[in-house]
Amino acid sequence: MNLENIKKVDPEVAEQIELELKRQQDNIELIASENFTSEAVMEACGSILTNKYAEGKPNKRYYNGCEHIDVIESIAQKRACELFGMDHANVQPHSGAQANMAVFMATMKPGDRVLSMDLSNGGHLSHGSPVNFSGLYFDVKSYGINEYGEIDYENVRQMALEHKPKLIICGASNYSKIIDFKKFKEIADEVGALLLADIAHIAGLVAAGVHPSPAPYCDFVTTTTHKSLRGPRGGIIMCKEEFAAAIDKAVFPGLQGGPLEHIIAGKAVALLEASKPEFKEYAQQIVKNAKALAQGLMDEGMDIVGGMTENHLMTLDLRKTGKTGKDMANVLEKVGITANKNTVPNDPQSPFVTSGIRLGTPAVTTRGFKEEDMVEVAKIIASAVFSSDNELGLKNLRERSLKLCEKHPLYD
Repeated sequence: MNLENIKKVDPEVAEQIELELKRQQDNIELIASENFTSEAVMEACGSILTNKYAEGKPNKRYYNGCEHIDVIESIAQKRACELFGMDHANVQPHSGAQANMAVFMATMKPGDRVLSMDLSNGGHLSHGSPVNFSGLYFDVKSYGINEYGEIDYENVRQMALEHKPKLIICGASNYSKIIDFKKFKEIADEVGALLLADIAHIAGLVAAGVHPSPAPYCDFVTTTTHKSLRGPRGGIIMCKEEFAAAIDKAVFPGLQGGPLEHIIAGKAVALLEASKPEFKEYAQQIVKNAKALAQGLMDEGMDIVGGMTENHLMTLDLRKTGKTGKDMANVLEKVGITANKNTVPNDPQSPFVTSGIRLGTPAVTTRGFKEEDMVEVAKIIASAVFSSDNELGLKNLRERSLKLCEKHPLYD
């Protein structure tokens, strides 16, 4: 990775970039919302496109000199629509949360009612958390998951009938089962609600046909581009043609100023990569690896919320171990595994402590990990949890995780 110019101008920052590269290379990345982009995506994001201001949308800009920018952004829009089977795409959102915010702005007024998954059960902050814009300005009712870690669709239906929401949100930041978009559509139609699918986590799986698509059923589809889709950090909104003008207006001038055209170029490259046959193989391997990890953890005597995974992630339930998610995430970091604490259903701990750890396989799959590697990862995790106060044992586990990293080098 060439940092010659940064080293000349700002050696202090250059040093930290090099250290971060080393951290990524020498640790097993199991944060479900992270991935490793291709060098082509990074080149686009670090290109001269960062110099251009381009408020507005292709061929309708407020600045001159956007003829090449227009082509690039149009390419990204076209690729998003083709990949996900939607009528219209706006590729300007800086994040998934802003993509969701634009849908709220385009479809509702403050105080309107929303039905979405509860944050503690696997939803997202931007789906109605009281500390987020969505919960501050809208009347949010939340559904959860049952004892099997699954959405109870009849319960969602009953809540929709009772509360008559204007918008229903399906999609989550921590849900390990297949989402039935068709059932959500039937519920939305029954109560006259619009339907938004937030596929930020499963976008890569949807693009590759490994998870069912929301396109035939949903009015809006939002996603980030940096998770299983393996693109740059950013968001995309897709919708039916009838909502295109309202969505574009909500993004600009409603929420954002000038779009980040260098990041949009990175999105275009990632969307092209996701259309290739090898990406489908990659997405299939993500799920195989996740299932191998979940089974491996259960074989080691650990609990998984819902008992298994059908996608790229799972939640390790630590309640019977007496350990907290916060403490064990820190222990895992000591042995070279990066993960994040996460609540479990009916968690007795606070969201700042938690009783669970969320684990995902997109990033390690990018490195080339296979099922047998995930079994070894499961053994390392279980050993770390059950012997968290054994410093010598943790050191030996760190050596085992480093061997896996050396087996599957990153950015070499």
